Amino acid sequence: MAGKISIIGQIAEVDREIAERQKLYPRLVREGRMKEEQRVMLMDRIIAIRATLMFCREHEADIRAWMAEKKGGRV
Repeated sequence: MAGKISIIGQIAEVDREIAERQKLYPRLVREGRMKEEQRVMLMDRIIAIRATLMFCREHEADIRAWMAEKKGGRV
């Protein structure tokens, strides 16, 4: 396994995957190899993953401070 991957790197990878899915999934639906409901569900899931990563990035300082407090026994 690769070393620690930054949150920015994770977001970049999710963005790349979203772009790939946006190209691939409509074709799979047209060809009957994927149902529209599945396409929507899978896209909703990966977009939710991105939203979670963005939340973590935007609140990284607060999350780290909370973790430090918890580790120190203050939470």
